This record gives sequence, structure tokens and C-alpha cells, in this order.
Amino acid sequence: MNEAIVQQAAELFQQLDLLPFEEQVDTINQIKRDLKKHSPFKEEPVDCVVWVPANDVYANTYNPNAVAPPEMKLLETSIVESGYTQPVVTVEGIPAPGKHEVIDGFHRHLVGNKSSKVMKRTKGYLPLAVAGDENMPLEERMAATIRHNRARGSHDVDLMSGIVAELHTLGRSDSWIAKHLGMDADEVLRLKQITGLAAMFKDHDFSKSWE
Repeated sequence: MNEAIVQQAAELFQQLDLLPFEEQVDTINQIKRDLKKHSPFKEEPVDCVVWVPANDVYANTYNPNAVAPPEMKLLETSIVESGYTQPVVTVEGIPAPGKHEVIDGFHRHLVGNKSSKVMKRTKGYLPLAVAGDENMPLEERMAATIRHNRARGSHDVDLMSGIVAELHTLGRSDSWIAKHLGMDADEVLRLKQITGLAAMFKDHDFSKSWE
């Protein structure tokens, strides 16, 4: 460890205590971003966690993971008691400059936006690990969300089938979908079949004899 650099940084950082809250947060965030440029782990999103106002962070429309109310309450309690131990993973610049779209941590984001207890603890901010920017295509953002969910073993089949259908509409092949979503060919086919059946019977009037 280079003690001289550490000492210089410590003396400089003392000035942060004199700044107003928002300016302090913005300054610390920028220092973290600059520090990341010199980090041997700069390719890892978690190497730089920044704090962003919760109202600048938006949920995506393609998260196929659902959490029951008791688990959501437990998540709230966990954050209130222990704080955020995992950042929300986002893409910066979507849906607009200065905004962030969630690709993982939807429920951590939701609690941080809805729970008065959590908002009081974090002063209305959320911890973010930024994994991309506005140049990241929709299909890659969708794939990143699915991979995070599948790695935890949690996803909704109906929502997954809808995502597969949308990726197909975006022009992605079955092999691309299988590779980027961590599936085999049979699973992709089954999800496409589910979507196809749902679409086929969507507007069909069934006989009342089935009631």
C-alpha cells in the first residue's frame, strides 16, 4: 500500500464534510467514477456504486420475476435493519439523459421508492451499479435481466414466454435467445409454443358448455 497517496486522499476528503448534502453526494459519485478509471477491476460494474435519487431510477417493463407480499415485507425489514447490501443494477441514460433503467434489483428499487422507512434511511437515494448506457440495445438489456433472474432460479413462465416472443419480434434467432438467456433449444421452443397458444386463443369465443 502506498501510504503517501492514502494520506493525501484522506486530507483531501476532509473537505467533503463541508459540502451541502446534494453537492457532497454528487462530488463523491464523481470521485468514485474517476477512481474506477484507474482500478484493475474497472470492467466490473460493482467496482463503482453510486447514489442516485430514487425518482431518477425507473423499472423496466420486461422483468419476469415476482415476489410475494411477505417476501417484499421481509426485504423492506432487511434494508431498514441492515441497509442495502446489494446495489440496484441499471443502464444509464434510459429512458432519458440522467435517468436509469433497472436491469436487476427491481424489488430493491421498488422498496426504495415506496417504503417511507427505507427512504428515510437512504434520504431518498438508491445505490446503483451501472452496467451499461443508452447505447445498450433493448434485447441485450432484456437478456441481462433474464440472466440475473435465472441465476437466482426465479422467473415467471408466462412472462418469460412473452419476452421470448418480443426478442423474436426484434429479430433475434432461437440460437441467440438460447445463448443470451441461458436456455437450451427445447426450452426456447416450449416458451414460443406457450406464447403461440395464448395468442391463438386470445380472441376465441368458447362455448358456454365449458362453464
